[in-house]
Amino acid sequence: MEIQLWREILAPYQLAVDELVVKFNHIIRESRTRGTYSPIERVEGRVKDLSSILNKMQKKDVNMNDLEEKIKDIAGIRIICQFVEDIYRVVEIIDDRSDMRILEKKDYIKNVKNTGYRSFHLIVEYEVNTLNGPKKLPAEIQIRTLAMDFWATVEHSLHYKYQHHIPEYIQDKLINASNAIIVLDQEMSAVRDEILDAQNSFRIKANLVSDILHSLQNLYKVGNRREVLKIQEEFYKVYEQDDIELLTHFGHQLDMIAEGHGAQSLQ
Repeated sequence: MEIQLWREILAPYQLAVDELVVKFNHIIRESRTRGTYSPIERVEGRVKDLSSILNKMQKKDVNMNDLEEKIKDIAGIRIICQFVEDIYRVVEIIDDRSDMRILEKKDYIKNVKNTGYRSFHLIVEYEVNTLNGPKKLPAEIQIRTLAMDFWATVEHSLHYKYQHHIPEYIQDKLINASNAIIVLDQEMSAVRDEILDAQNSFRIKANLVSDILHSLQNLYKVGNRREVLKIQEEFYKVYEQDDIELLTHFGHQLDMIAEGHGAQSLQ
């Protein structure tokens, strides 16, 4: 087949990947804007490279006419979570959406593969709008914790190195590592509330500091430079005390000063 025809076949899949990555990233941004926890830590996407598609077609004895019907993971999305509980929450979020429909579910977390591989796989149907009109495509979504993703990345590299025939002694080490990751994920889940509290405190402080610096920047435009420098020095003193309540109080006082100078309305 000509390369140009392959490009035409794969172009809608690239569009699907681009749109899905944007939509899942929006969930992260929207959650953080609201001050709520996002079960999604990060999102990655890719279209399967041509050599991998050809290898899979050969392995599954798929001809060109059946390519788009039988190869479901040409478009791939990987969603990384902090905790195992988040994975199942992400599945619920996807299931509730109207812009994609779940066709298949495979839970390799509760049903770990013999190799030690763990992940939650979905095949979803997603519609893109092309020059030739709307087109519904399958896309694979893999949902993992950070630890699962590290293990899977290493295993994937080893499969390429050994052409899918990993030596037994290395496979044993991978299984041991997978078991260790199960324990790690369980331990992280056990202290999940404490971790989330710490992360939430960090976000609150970061937002406060951002708002304060924005107000100071606006005051520089309309206020007395000497007075603003004094306020800035006071901010540094408050910041060094690492006290959220003091920082919040300082922010409220600064808001009143900025309002008095008409600085809050400045961009």
